[in-house]
Amino acid sequence: MDAQRALLDELMGAARNLTEEERKGYREIKWDDKEVCAPYMIRFCPHDLFVNTRSDLGPCPRIHDPKLKESFENSPRHDSYVPRFEAELAQFCEKLVADLDRKVRRGRERLDQEVEPLPPPPISAEKAEQLSVLEEKIKNLLEQVESLGEAGKVDEAEALMRKVESLNVEKSALTQQPQNAAAMLTQEKKMALCEICGSFLVANDAVERTQSHITGKQHIGYGMVRDFLAEHKEAKEKAREEERLAREKEAEERRKLREKEAESKNRRSLSSERDRHRDRDREYSRERERSRERNNKGHREEGRGMDRRRHSDHRNGRDGGRSRYNGRERERSRSRSPVRHGYRR
Repeated sequence: MDAQRALLDELMGAARNLTEEERKGYREIKWDDKEVCAPYMIRFCPHDLFVNTRSDLGPCPRIHDPKLKESFENSPRHDSYVPRFEAELAQFCEKLVADLDRKVRRGRERLDQEVEPLPPPPISAEKAEQLSVLEEKIKNLLEQVESLGEAGKVDEAEALMRKVESLNVEKSALTQQPQNAAAMLTQEKKMALCEICGSFLVANDAVERTQSHITGKQHIGYGMVRDFLAEHKEAKEKAREEERLAREKEAEERRKLREKEAESKNRRSLSSERDRHRDRDREYSRERERSRERNNKGHREEGRGMDRRRHSDHRNGRDGGRSRYNGRERERSRSRSPVRHGYRR
């Protein structure tokens, strides 16, 4: 019947039997709605584990739908929702296990408080007097046995030893007490406690009964709960470890990057320092060159000035001689002139 209903739901929709008026307010349930059981979607719902057992949790108040579960498994958002659903299931299971562990502790305390055998009660005064007489007879007979043994009378000594043994049997009969109720309880079957599901078992019970307990719903259910919690805890620790390693790797990469940047900065600084030294050397060389050129230019100008002065002095000297020579020539011409000498041509 359920299979046919599921087939009709798949073909015609879950709202196939609703009236037009009911369809107006109908909302299709999706796997990520709050009404859907998240633990059922990923692993198991604890409400389904203990049906008809002493640990029965009752029916789950949320929806269990195989079609929604299949839709969730095929959804592209599946991986992003799994951690959230697993955390919800782990929280529910932790509460179950905490309650169960309290039950186990109480059961263990009950087993520890089992009735232990009480010490034997003190004997009566009459029996105490009889024991005293017997112990005195045994002591005297032992002394006689020792004396006969030293005298070499072996047969007499052995006869007395048989009497001593008889008296010891009588003494044991007086000291023996009947078993009390506590001693009888210790001979009964002892109880044991299952650490998985908290059930009381008979210690050293038949294999069939032990196997029946191990394959029971309650034992298997709590085993699934504990296994899931152990797996979830291991996964969380692994994730934390991977996150720690990732942080350390990232920190190491940042450190290397800082060292690389510092090294690059140092190289740039050294290069800049070398450039500054090189620029200063070039500037110094250019300054020396300019100074040398200025000095050379001054020397050249000074030389040219001296040459001009020498040339000027030479010209002045040559012109003065020439003027003196011309004066003498003119004087000589006038002296030879006919007019000057009184005749004409």
